[in-house]
Amino acid sequence: MQVEKRVKELVEEKISDRPELFLVEIKMLPNNKLIIHVDGDEGITIQDCAAISRHVGFHLEEENTIEKAYNLEVSSPGIGEPLRLKRQYDKNVGREVSVKLLGGEVKEGKLLSVSEASIVIEAKVKEKGKKVQLLETAVDFNNITETKVLISFK
Repeated sequence: MQVEKRVKELVEEKISDRPELFLVEIKMLPNNKLIIHVDGDEGITIQDCAAISRHVGFHLEEENTIEKAYNLEVSSPGIGEPLRLKRQYDKNVGREVSVKLLGGEVKEGKLLSVSEASIVIEAKVKEKGKKVQLLETAVDFNNITETKVLISFK
């Protein structure tokens, strides 16, 4: 855990002058691959990722924080990655999402709004013999196990 803590400090130091950027997660995998996911309110550029990688890599080498050889990967979370932070939900308002709930139920719909405690999605509900209706549903963050943005190729 010491490595992740130091990496978090280094990333936050590097992006401290860029309030639109934020750290999503840091993972040190058993195969000595260090993954850093950083995002931005309007996305993140490859130049930003490269600058963060250089900064973190330089300091980790200087301090000899990781004794074994390692691979460092800095990127935005992939399209299939679940949303982890409220700020990621804010960024995706208006997009279609799939929300897995604690009981195993899955709700899909447009993410309408985000508050400190919950999200509101608009789902299409089709009852037999009736027209499709739009139903707004509030979901507490406490009841969500995973939320992913759905990709449409329409």
